[in-house]
Amino acid sequence: MEPRRALMASGLLLLSVVGAGLCNARRPGDVLDPEVAGVSVLLEHSFEFDDSVRYKKRGTLLWRPGRENSLTLSQMQLTEDERVKLRDMAGTDGLYRIRIPRKLGSESSTLDYVSSFVRICALVESHLSDVITVNTDVSGNIIGVSIVTIPGSCNGAEVEDVDLEVFNTTVHLMQPVLAAAPETAAFIERLEHEQAQKAKNPQEQKSFIAKYTTLDDQTSDSSNFLLKRAAVIAVSSLHISWLFKHSPH
Repeated sequence: MEPRRALMASGLLLLSVVGAGLCNARRPGDVLDPEVAGVSVLLEHSFEFDDSVRYKKRGTLLWRPGRENSLTLSQMQLTEDERVKLRDMAGTDGLYRIRIPRKLGSESSTLDYVSSFVRICALVESHLSDVITVNTDVSGNIIGVSIVTIPGSCNGAEVEDVDLEVFNTTVHLMQPVLAAAPETAAFIERLEHEQAQKAKNPQEQKSFIAKYTTLDDQTSDSSNFLLKRAAVIAVSSLHISWLFKHSPH
């Protein structure tokens, strides 16, 4: 019985070690890697009758930079008062504004924002179908945001209250694409290979002047021949002219 109990105890010990390895090792308060947990970006909107700007939370953008580099949006449903307000403002040619902070994870109360806007009538007639694009630089800093509606026209169409309950939003993340770097290593390797080949065959090493010396000589000989021939023709012409003048008629 003792060996059996010892074997059972060792099996339980092994199971507890494996189970500890499978559980989440993150303790409360630990900071997650942004590439794994993502970065939350607050999305706010504003639409007022007097064209004033009073932003309220519309939703949250979740940006997972790094290898996945995805952008998703979770947003709240509009209240009944907000739906009525949007329909009433559609006939006033008002503006619907959005904004997001430029600095991520900042705890300052005075943040810098990037913003964009569309006509409220276009947003209402699109049944809250919009496309939001977030622009970043090479380093991943937010530099701009834009919003467009699909379709983007205002035709005065009637819209039911049920069509303004939930946003139908598509989000895009636009980042600059780095140009391809020159292949300097391959170029240097080719130059070294050519120099090594020239070192093995020194007789084939000719300078630019040496390559064209023969051609220059041939050109010079041809020029001298043409000059001599032209001189002979000129002398012959003068002689013929003199004979013609002094010949008896």
